[in-house]
Amino acid sequence: MSHTPADLRYAASHEWIKNEDGLSVIGLTDFAQSSLGDIVFIDLPQVGDPVTVGESFADVESVKAVSGVFSPVSGTVAAVNDALLDNPALLNEKPYEAWLIKVSDVSEVGDLLDAAAYDAVCKSEEA
Repeated sequence: MSHTPADLRYAASHEWIKNEDGLSVIGLTDFAQSSLGDIVFIDLPQVGDPVTVGESFADVESVKAVSGVFSPVSGTVAAVNDALLDNPALLNEKPYEAWLIKVSDVSEVGDLLDAAAYDAVCKSEEA
């Protein structure tokens, strides 16, 4: 199992989140990208779109399947990582650097896990 960064928080649905300059930055965890396999396409929301805790805001398509990406917060999309549209494989290569969206005006935060608790979720899913 890869190293799970301790400075991030995690949703049980395999998204990571960090606060940066007043925004919530959201990405896909290493466990998620390795479970999906080679990512070939991503569908991201537009700047200004609302996101809601527990609801899908993006679709990630791999050679295996199409999977929704679920928001760990409610708020407004402030930025989208356009680099992923041209090169979705960045999610496989650098999952903790290849953020998906940045969210402003966060009004609600879902249940977030620290690295140790998230690792326990991953271990239970591997079993």
